[in-house]
Order: sequence, then C-alpha cells, then structure tokens
Amino acid sequence: MKMMLGKVELPNPIIPASGTFGFGYEMAKWYDINCLGAISLKGTTLNARYGNPLPRIAECEGGLLNCIGLQNPGVDAVISEELPKLKEVYSGVKLANISGFSIEEYVETARRFDTADVDILEINVSCPNVHGGGLAFGASAKAAGEVCASVKRVCKKPVFMKLSPNVTDICEIARACEAEGADGLTITNTLLGMVIDPRRGKPIVSTKMAGFSGPAIMPVSLRMVYQAYEAVKIPIIGAGGIRTADDVICYLSAGASAVQVGAHNLVDPMACKKIIDDLPKKMAEYKIDSLQSIIGRAHG
Repeated sequence: MKMMLGKVELPNPIIPASGTFGFGYEMAKWYDINCLGAISLKGTTLNARYGNPLPRIAECEGGLLNCIGLQNPGVDAVISEELPKLKEVYSGVKLANISGFSIEEYVETARRFDTADVDILEINVSCPNVHGGGLAFGASAKAAGEVCASVKRVCKKPVFMKLSPNVTDICEIARACEAEGADGLTITNTLLGMVIDPRRGKPIVSTKMAGFSGPAIMPVSLRMVYQAYEAVKIPIIGAGGIRTADDVICYLSAGASAVQVGAHNLVDPMACKKIIDDLPKKMAEYKIDSLQSIIGRAHG
C-alpha cells in the first residue's frame, strides 16, 4: 500500500489529522502507531497558547463543532519536549502543522521546524490575519500565496498548504499556492458552522461559530479535492469526514495521494488502524492492484 506524497514515501495513505491525534505518542497506548502512513502533529504556533474559553466542542447531526483555539505549548516546547516523546514510540513520517496570525509568525515557526525532526511542513492558512483586517489567510489567493512564498524562502523541507473550505473558489487559491512553490496541498480544513441549544436559544460553544467536521462534510471536501486535482499538478492530501476504507478509496479516486482522518479519531481512537487493516480487503474486493494506480481515476 506504499504511496508517494511528492518525494516522500508513505507505507500507506492514512494520516491522523492535526488536532485529533495530539502529538502522536499519546495514542501509542491504544496500538502500534508505526502502522500509520504519517502523523500530522497538533497545530503549533510560535508562542504558547491557552486556546479559547470553554465550552469548545459541541456535537451535532453528522459531526461536531470545535473552537479549541490552537491550544499548544509553542514551537520551541514542541521541538524540545513533544518530538522526543514521539520518537520513543514512532519512527515514521511526521507533518508539523503550523499556524500563525501574521506572515512573520508563520515564517519564524516554519524556520524552527525546518531543522527539527519532522518531514513535511503543513501550513494551516485558516488563521485570521491580525494585520489584514482579521480575514483568514486562506480566504484570499493573494494572502495564501504570500504565506507560501514567505515560508518557502526560509525552508528546505516540503511545504504543504492546508486550505480552508470557506471560500468561493478553491482552485484559485490552490493555483496561487502552487505558483508560489507549494510542494503539496491539504484539502480541506473545517467548515464554519454553528450549534444552538434550543432550551436556552444560545450558541453552545464559546465563540458562537466554530469549525464543523465529521461525515457530513465529506461531499464538500471530496468535491474540492476533485476540483483542485484538475487545477494543479502538486500532490493533494484529502481530508474531511473520512471514516472507512471506502471513503479513502473515494478520495484517492478524486485525486488525493493520501488522506487525513480527523473527527473520527475522537469517536474511535482505533479508527486509523481499523481503516488500514480494512484497506487490503477492499482492494481485493474491488480488484485494485495498487492504491497509487487509482489516484484521479474519477476524472475523464
């Protein structure tokens, strides 16, 4: 089930999504995490962040909302404390998921990770640009491209841009990132949603609106992967609503070279392992010789 993610080889296409798997080592008590294709680390910022006030999570039909607020210990603590703990139990591919509130923050955090024990820099451009009116970097092709170009100038490791689905045209933003040197894309992050408590008539999470993830968003994310595959030549990691081996095959068929499993890890800590174990059975059932061979087969 080996897959190529650009120049990086994965043993299989299954990657736990950032924010749903901690820093990886926490999950080693459940199973041998070396079976994973890769791990996307918990989102990291330049400085430590407490995150948003409680409550931060609300369940809803077809998924859940979260407004964790990028709680993390900061890049230096991740490199000096979290990565060594992960190395004790995991020897595979690691994606450093990077967030920032200015281009300077993205650049400095990426620069520090570039010399650390990670393989890919995954740049989350769903964060608000505090110097640009609060609009998320990923909402604008120009802003997303500027982040990508700035990070590429200081980093040697592959840079994958994690795009926001809360846009009019995902292809415009994908092309802008490719033009500025992105080595790949992750599509997509959470949709913007809201849950209201009918008894109180008030939003449940503290931020009122929050990131919506889970199986209900898969048709939207799958469509965006399909569109982006036709718009760019760089590899795509598909993400959004994945629960089963069948879901993985759908994403690869749409054009993804690997996938990230997110919210379902919170439902079932064994989710990624179960999908990996089930993939060979589905390949045999559908007469698929290699997963690499089905990438993009939904086109044409």
